[in-house]
Amino acid sequence: MTNHQQGLHCVIEEGARIGQNVTLGHHVIVHKDVVIGDNVVIGDGAILGKAPARSKTSNLHTGNLEPLIIGEGTVIGAQAILYRGAKLGRDCFIADQAVIRERCILGAYVVVGQRSTVENDCTIGDYTKLQTAVYLTAHTTVEDHVFIAPMVTTTNDPYVARTEARHDAILGPTIHRAARIGGGAVILPGIHVGQEALIAAGAVVTRDVAAYRLVMGVPARVVRQVPEEQWIFWPDGSHKETLVPPGRAKDEAGGKA
Repeated sequence: MTNHQQGLHCVIEEGARIGQNVTLGHHVIVHKDVVIGDNVVIGDGAILGKAPARSKTSNLHTGNLEPLIIGEGTVIGAQAILYRGAKLGRDCFIADQAVIRERCILGAYVVVGQRSTVENDCTIGDYTKLQTAVYLTAHTTVEDHVFIAPMVTTTNDPYVARTEARHDAILGPTIHRAARIGGGAVILPGIHVGQEALIAAGAVVTRDVAAYRLVMGVPARVVRQVPEEQWIFWPDGSHKETLVPPGRAKDEAGGKA
C-alpha cells in the first residue's frame, strides 16, 4: 500500500492496490483486489469493488469478475457504489450516490451525475456526460462526447419481462458519438441514436434516429436537421475544432455534474 490519506473507519481489504496521493473520506469500503490509480479522491461512505448479488429468479451472470479498476485523477462522490468488474478511465467524475455495475467500461473524462445508475455490461466513451438521475440500462453502448440530460431512461427488454424469448433479446440502445438526449426522454430497446442526433426533452424514441436529426414527441418524429453550428464532428468523422477548441471538452467534463 502506497502513500495515501484516509478518514475515519475505512475498511481496506486484502489485495487492494492504492496509488500515490489518494484521498479516502470517512467510512470508505475498499473490497479485495480493487486497483485505485494515482491522485484519486474517494468521498465519504463510498463502496468500491462490491460483488453483485442477485435474486433467486434472476438470470444475471455474476461469477469470475475482474477487479474494479479506477483510473488516475478520478473523483468518486459520497456514497457512490462501484461494482467489481467495472473499469474507469482517467479523470472521471462519479457524483454522490451514483451506481456503476459490474463489467462496465468508462472512458476518460466521463461524468456520471448524482443518483445516476449505470447497469451491468455498459460501455461509455470519452468525454460523455450523464447528468442527475440518468438510468442507463444493461447492455447499452454510449460513444464519445454524448450528452444525456437528467432523468433520461433507457430500456433493454422488448418483451417487458414476459416470455422466455426475452432472454435472447435483451439489448440496450446504442447512442453514437456527440448525440444529445433531452431531459426525461425514454429510449426503447435496441434503438440506435445517430451521430450528432438530438432527442428533445420528454420524447419517447421507438425507432432509430438518423445522424444529425432532431426528433421530438410521443412517439418521437423527425422535425429537422440539427443546426450545423451545434455540431462537434463533421459527417466524415473529423473534429470541428472551431466549435470545441483543444482542451475545452476536457475542462467541461471535469466539472461537477
